Amino acid sequence: MSVLLPNMADFDTIYELDEEDERVVSEEHLVKYCPEPVIMRGAGHITVFGLSNKFDTEFPSVLTGKVAPEEFKTSISRVNACLKKNLPVNVKWLLCGCLCCCCTVGFSLWPVICLNKRARRSIQKLLEWENNRLYHKLGLHWKLSKRKCESSNMMEYVILIEFLPKYPIFRPD
Repeated sequence: MSVLLPNMADFDTIYELDEEDERVVSEEHLVKYCPEPVIMRGAGHITVFGLSNKFDTEFPSVLTGKVAPEEFKTSISRVNACLKKNLPVNVKWLLCGCLCCCCTVGFSLWPVICLNKRARRSIQKLLEWENNRLYHKLGLHWKLSKRKCESSNMMEYVILIEFLPKYPIFRPD
């Protein structure tokens, strides 16, 4: 790409910009103007290893004009249905594991850990499907993310809704 730089001594000199310099400038520009991601915290009354049993279906005002409230509610309802299916089993296994913990030297908690990992993966796959179906077309990206709680040092899983830049950034691999 050729650029004419208006310098008094070299007024008519043409300088070449490397593609890498151009990409760095465009990445800084896009990151600078991308809004902060929306964080959807768990709203349930039961949490197993940081994963709450439901998320609030209230539409965040930041997403106004980006996605329809009905679509947002449908997506959150699908996540909540997945949690409703998986977490009660996890709670039962957690109680059983805690009762037998002394006898099994902690090995009785492994089923809960594996079931919780399976629940997280199913939610991640659901969010990936939702992204491919709708949200990437709207310039949004949903993902399950681990964050530190505001009120304590514990970690929790939240749904992070990120705004994608309008112009894709191509990175050579």
